[in-house]
Amino acid sequence: MFDILATRQLSDSVFEMTVAAPAVARKAAAGQFFILRVGERGERVPFTFSDWSADEGWIRFIFMRVGATTHKLTHLAAGDQLADVVGPLGVPSHTGGLGRAVVVGGGVGAAVAYPVARAMCAAGDEVTVILGARNAALLILEDEFRALPLKSLVVMTDDGSAGEKGLVTHPLKEMCAEGEVDHAMAIGPAIMMKFCAATTKEFGVPTVVSLNPIMVDGTGMCGACRVTVGGETKFGCVDGPDFDGHLVDFEELMSRQRIYVEDEREADVEYSKGCSCHL
Repeated sequence: MFDILATRQLSDSVFEMTVAAPAVARKAAAGQFFILRVGERGERVPFTFSDWSADEGWIRFIFMRVGATTHKLTHLAAGDQLADVVGPLGVPSHTGGLGRAVVVGGGVGAAVAYPVARAMCAAGDEVTVILGARNAALLILEDEFRALPLKSLVVMTDDGSAGEKGLVTHPLKEMCAEGEVDHAMAIGPAIMMKFCAATTKEFGVPTVVSLNPIMVDGTGMCGACRVTVGGETKFGCVDGPDFDGHLVDFEELMSRQRIYVEDEREADVEYSKGCSCHL
């Protein structure tokens, strides 16, 4: 069992959780993920590290409530326990030697962008972060990003309620056009990553995206997380989650991601019916 140390609600549907997992924290690296189970009969759900401390033995992750399992997580508090935490899994993000790097974090993807940007800074890369969300209420970790030794932080919201109004691709395109980008990384909704990659491809800027395909075992055995990259089948769990954004078949990825959307909604509704917080 793994003790929950702290929880925090970041917006109406986005939450943060810190869990005691010393063995996992000692090995964690930027861009990697882990799999947890809430209870002994619960489903296996992957989450990417948003932070960790090898010295203090904790890991932290940020999630959005989309189904029954994430709904259950929102009702856990410090002192409660998780049945399983397995990791770290996946290949760490590449940092160092990137030169002028731009990290784009959209929505909850900012949780993954934060440790990646931090690792790039520590490795000596010159890092600009473009942080995007639909509105100010959904913007997360802005203070944490501002505490990093970044070249600059650009905040974008669709409605202009925080930072500048517009999409993250707008400042990304401007920077690429001015020759200010040697390497880009995009982390967030698949549609956002798709257009970020299309933007940088126009200027020949190498671009990595962090994919979040459907996943079951996280060890490459089930094949559920398969994605097509450069015409070849790759597994998000063992070959990724980072891939060349210019080679990813985003249409296939998004199609597969939509398979269980309705099931997740129905599971969330069913769980809500029996949840005391709704009585």
